[in-house]
Amino acid sequence: MNRSQLRENIFKLLYLSGFNREDEMEGQMSLYFEGQDVAPAEKDKAYIETKYAKVKEHLEEIDRMLNETSEGWKTSRMGKVDLAILRLAVYEMFFDEDVPVSVAINEAVELGKRFGTDDSSSFINGILGKLAKKADA
Repeated sequence: MNRSQLRENIFKLLYLSGFNREDEMEGQMSLYFEGQDVAPAEKDKAYIETKYAKVKEHLEEIDRMLNETSEGWKTSRMGKVDLAILRLAVYEMFFDEDVPVSVAINEAVELGKRFGTDDSSSFINGILGKLAKKADA
């Protein structure tokens, strides 16, 4: 799998976690991987699971950053698709040194176009752009 495909799978697991308790996610992950048309290679599966866990580790801080940046759209009001994309992107922007900020934003916008509403990509781009400016300041 390429990085975009790996990122898409992580996003989908983050989305799933919005509907399941944390203690259910191990079983949900197994079902998710079993349901794929082509089973991911073990190294890809390990990468997806590890990065998912790292995002979840930083979730409180990520959500705080999102809530401070998004005006009138706290994480509790955001659509689950947009929120999962934003969480992954914020993790990549601030906690993953292997992903340049511009790549994290671009990939998030693309996920928004594919999986979100008509307004998702601009919403995601706006919030991540504000966060990037804050980080540069």
